[in-house]
Amino acid sequence: MLRSSILLAALVAAQVAQAQPSGVSASAIVIGQSVPLTGANAELGNDIRNGAAAYFRKVNESGGVHGRRIELLTLDDANQVPRAEENTKKLVEDTGVFALFGYASATLSRPALPTVEKHRVPFLAPFTGADPMRVLNRYVYNMRASYADELEKIVEHFAPLGITRFSIVHYDDVVGRENYAAVERALKKRGLVPVSVAAFKDRAKPDIPAGVKEVAKGSPDVVILTTLYKASADFIKLARRSGVSAQVASNSFPGASPLAKELGTEGAGTIVATVVPPPTKRSLPVVQEYQIAIEKQLGRKEYSFTSLESYISAKVTVEALKRAGPRPTREAFMHALDGLKFDAGGYVVSFAPDNHNGSAFVELTVIGRDLKFNY
Repeated sequence: MLRSSILLAALVAAQVAQAQPSGVSASAIVIGQSVPLTGANAELGNDIRNGAAAYFRKVNESGGVHGRRIELLTLDDANQVPRAEENTKKLVEDTGVFALFGYASATLSRPALPTVEKHRVPFLAPFTGADPMRVLNRYVYNMRASYADELEKIVEHFAPLGITRFSIVHYDDVVGRENYAAVERALKKRGLVPVSVAAFKDRAKPDIPAGVKEVAKGSPDVVILTTLYKASADFIKLARRSGVSAQVASNSFPGASPLAKELGTEGAGTIVATVVPPPTKRSLPVVQEYQIAIEKQLGRKEYSFTSLESYISAKVTVEALKRAGPRPTREAFMHALDGLKFDAGGYVVSFAPDNHNGSAFVELTVIGRDLKFNY
C-alpha cells in the first residue's frame, strides 16, 4: 500500500507539473530578458532592465498579479548576437520562462525568433523600430513606433523650412539598410534625394573618420544618424571639429539619454526622435508614477527616455497578465494582448490580431546646453 501511495503521488505530481504553464508557479511568473549589461551598449541595456524592474517591483509590492510575483530574469549579452541567441535558448529551453521582454535592438532580437516560434513564446517590447521586426508575427508585440515613423517625422520637420540637402549615416546591414530606405522614401515624397551617405560595415568598430569624410562631400544642411550612441557621439564630435556645420538629427536607436550623456557639452542642439514622452513631463500620470518607481529602484533621481519606455512596456505586460486571468497560459496572455487597448497614463498602446504594432507615437526633442532636453 505504501508503495502504491508513493507511485500515485509521483504520478499526480508529474501530471501537475506537465499541466503547469512554462514560467508560471503558484507564487511567480518568470519573464526572461537578454540585454547588454556590459560592453559598448551597456547604458541602454541597463536602462531597459531598470525601467521594467521598477514597474514589476511596484506591482509585486502591491500583491503581484492574481497573487503571483513578476520575476524578471535578465542575462547579459554584451551586445553580441551569438550571446543573445544563446541566452534566448537558455531562457526558453532550460529555464522555461513564460515570455521574453525588451531585447535591446533588432540585431539582437531577430536571432531569437526561431526559438520563439518553435516554443510559441510571447516576445514583448523589443527595443527597436526596425521594419524586419514589425512584420506581423504571431508571437511578437511591439509597443513603440517604427524607425520609419521617426525618420519621416525628422524629414517632415525640416522640409517646410526649405531645407533640401540631407545626408544619412547608417550601418551596412539588414536593419541599417532598412533605415536608409526609410529616409530615402521620406525624401522622395518631397522630390529630394540624399546628397551624401556614410555606411559603416562594422558595427563594433565603425570607421568614423571615413564616415565624416563621406558625409562632408555633400555639404549637407542636415545629417540624419541611425547608429548606436557611441558611434553617433563619436561622429558628431569629429564632424564638428572637422568643420561640418550641418544640423544633426538622430532616430531613437541610440537612446536619447545615453547619447546626450556620451556627447556631454558637445551635444547641445542635437535633435533626437523619441517614442515616449519626456521622462520629466510630470503633467502625465505615467511619468509621475515612473519617477517615483525609478527613484525607488535606483536610489536616486536618474530619469531616461529608455527606462520610461521600458516602464510603460512592463505596465502593458502586467495589464495583459491581469486580463489573462488567475490561471495564465501563453495562449490566454496573447489573446488578452490581441484585444488590448490600454491607456498607461497618457500613453496609449493597442493591439489587434492582425496588428502587433502597439503605438506610432513620435516626438522630437533637442539636447540643451545643460544636458537637459527641450521639447
